[in-house]
Amino acid sequence: MSRWKQLPDSLDPRVRQLAVQMRRIKDHSGLGLQALAARTGYSRASWDRYLNGRSVPPQEAVAALARACDLDPARLLALHEVAVAAGRDGESGAGPTAEAEPGADSVPGERKPAAGSGRRRTLTAVLAVAVLVAAVIALLLAAPWDGGRKRTTDRPVSADATAPAPGTGTDKGAFVYRAGKDYPCRVHRAQDGLLYAGYSTTRVALIGTGSAQWPVVEAQCLLRHHGLSPGIADGAFGSRTERAVERLQERAHLRVDGVVGEDTWGVLRK
Repeated sequence: MSRWKQLPDSLDPRVRQLAVQMRRIKDHSGLGLQALAARTGYSRASWDRYLNGRSVPPQEAVAALARACDLDPARLLALHEVAVAAGRDGESGAGPTAEAEPGADSVPGERKPAAGSGRRRTLTAVLAVAVLVAAVIALLLAAPWDGGRKRTTDRPVSADATAPAPGTGTDKGAFVYRAGKDYPCRVHRAQDGLLYAGYSTTRVALIGTGSAQWPVVEAQCLLRHHGLSPGIADGAFGSRTERAVERLQERAHLRVDGVVGEDTWGVLRK
């Protein structure tokens, strides 16, 4: 776990929330800044700024981070939109601004408001933030984050979590969360000697609280097979699934973090 610098006290809460979520993603990925840079195309110096709240990352950097960590980027991008609006909100220009170019190593200069435009800009920003906050709330209700914690791996393992990831072996199309849906669990042992439930063949995808995708259904079914109830197999990685994963990790003498990664998949598929 990284020892992070304390975020500036003056940082807008909306920008702070984005930085905190990105830090959690990086921590659970186990990637250093150099490795993160190699997997996203954004420089080590840029990630240092983004993760320490000195500048708001460009939208594509946020999406690249989510993809590298096998997460649905939609919810993180919603937070990014709110953070960008926060950067426009302050008339003093003291807050961090959004960067536009990948790997840029200089912090953008302050933008000074045009004379007489302050009141109009403030009203526009307030309205924009209200719309964006409503969008974030809708996303959270559709696929809850369970406290906002999120997890990871790297881009070659999986693409956008809203579509079937390479290597998951599913032809079921894009995963769509449906509240209350309990997918049937028909676990079988394949010719390779491993257990499968028919929703994903992945053995490396990193999933944790907040994930909502076919590999989550697969993990929930395998947890049931091992006598550890994750609740219903609905594809949403919530607190009950996390507790079941922690019990499995304790039993297998793995690091207990409630996140399904390569080692935990190895136990699930035995």
